[in-house]
Amino acid sequence: MRLWRIENWSNHPVAVQREVLQELVTAAQYTEFGRKYNFSKLFSLKEFKKNVPIHEYDDLRPYILRMMDGEENILWNTPVSWFAKSSGTTSDKSKFIPISAESLQDNHFQASKDLLSNYYKNFPSSDLLTGKGLVVGGSHQISKVNEDIQYGDLSAVLMQNSPFWGQWIRTPELSVALLDEWEEKIEKLAQVTAEENVTSLAGVPTWTILLLKRILRIKGKTTIKEVWPNLELYINGGVSFVPYKEQFDKIIGGKINYLEIYNASEGFIAAQVNPDDGMLLFTEHGIFYEFMPVEEYGNKSPKTVGLNNVIIGKNYALVMSTTGGLWRYLIGDTVQFTSLNPYKIKITGRLKHYMNAFGEEVIVDNSDQAIARAAEKTNAIVNDYTAAPVYFTEDSNGAHEWLVEFEKEPDDFNDFITELDTALKNVNSDYEAKRHKSIALRLPIVHKLTAGTFTEWLRIKGKLGGQHKVPRLSNERNILEEILALKNSAII
Repeated sequence: MRLWRIENWSNHPVAVQREVLQELVTAAQYTEFGRKYNFSKLFSLKEFKKNVPIHEYDDLRPYILRMMDGEENILWNTPVSWFAKSSGTTSDKSKFIPISAESLQDNHFQASKDLLSNYYKNFPSSDLLTGKGLVVGGSHQISKVNEDIQYGDLSAVLMQNSPFWGQWIRTPELSVALLDEWEEKIEKLAQVTAEENVTSLAGVPTWTILLLKRILRIKGKTTIKEVWPNLELYINGGVSFVPYKEQFDKIIGGKINYLEIYNASEGFIAAQVNPDDGMLLFTEHGIFYEFMPVEEYGNKSPKTVGLNNVIIGKNYALVMSTTGGLWRYLIGDTVQFTSLNPYKIKITGRLKHYMNAFGEEVIVDNSDQAIARAAEKTNAIVNDYTAAPVYFTEDSNGAHEWLVEFEKEPDDFNDFITELDTALKNVNSDYEAKRHKSIALRLPIVHKLTAGTFTEWLRIKGKLGGQHKVPRLSNERNILEEILALKNSAII
């Protein structure tokens, strides 16, 4: 039955999206937000876009704070008692994303079921559910605003609200999974799960690798397949998996399937159906999508397009309206379509995470590909990286400065720099033009970081664990300067 529904929304996404928008507007028409923007009189997408402005988090924050105080019918028409705490590494401010009952059932849980249905369709002989699923997440304890309102990071909220049968197929128990102290959590996760029959893993690559390495030390083994012979699936999200795949292949030591998902606090948006393919956009799961060409960002009345007008390979900022009460919400991620039949996407970066100091327009997708190619060419393994521009001075032209933490250093560090530069030229023609004869941009400046430097920076910022990660690219130098100072200090 569910496969038929998946086929229906995959094959008729534009019609399904119209129904989703109508249901959202109808449900919220008598909320405070709905009355303010005359939802009861909006009968077309054109009217919806004309009446309702695009919002960033700070625009909706006053409404959300009132919801957290227990007020109802503000952004959504049913009581909202859960909020997903989300914070970017560039800001000390936390975002609190409303998670309604409809968000849980129609979006997060239904999308997870559809992911599983598609997996079994493609791998019918799978033994996935004969063992346990290990989720590396939930770095914040559930906290109470009052007796009725609670918050935590997304994975913690989902764990607390998952159906009872979900506890049977997950490891470890909630008391360990929701530990707030990250080092203690990694240790307990490793001790407990090393003895389980784990068939699937899910989590951000950096923290998952730390856990797997600790398990290998505990068990005295060289590969994870020796510990978990039935492991068959790793579900990753949050950052590009491209720079990490070689490292995972080596640690796991056997064939498994890798699937990328796009499951943000704001909603479960997309997931790969097949490995090495784009992520299928989930169109029947309580989210209405619009796509803003990135050049529109910052305009007073930015234009957006719907699914029927998107173009393969163009960079869009994702705008969404949801069953949690987010209306024309600019989530901050940028995506490109890789297929229009069905609609499949890949995440290319963040609206504010890019380098364009000289017109080169380098996005995270470019840098991930370049780092992976440079590592492959020089037999290196990269743990993580960040980069920012070096601006023109009276004495020199510009450059990109990179901080790279290696799991395995390159055979020749200078070759790595050259290959990184060459790969960037190959994937970005604007960068190639600016590098021509080094007129605007000279060869990248690359620093090797001591193992653990990025982790220490996250610890200092209070961002250690869970879905927190170091921003890959920035058009400003503040993050890079902080990490450089850490590199040059005695702390590491």
